[in-house]
Amino acid sequence: MNDAHNHQQHSQDQGSFWSSRAFLVFVVFAGMAIVLLWGEHKAHILGAIPYVFILLCPLMHIFMHGGHGHGGHGGTSADSRKNTTDERL
Repeated sequence: MNDAHNHQQHSQDQGSFWSSRAFLVFVVFAGMAIVLLWGEHKAHILGAIPYVFILLCPLMHIFMHGGHGHGGHGGTSADSRKNTTDERL
């Protein structure tokens, strides 16, 4: 039972990954990799930007039209039909 208590206390003492020394090392190495890759592949990356925008257009059209209310094409809901018939009477 004492072991479980020590394990819980030890896990609570540890900070999250985002505030750990390992995350700092990861950020430094990722920064170095980005600088080196940018220096070697700048022409390739900048040349691909127009094609990336062209490819993003259909993807944005597919994934970002969810909230426009396109679900009921060509018809009305039962509630709206009921309200219009009540108003006519």
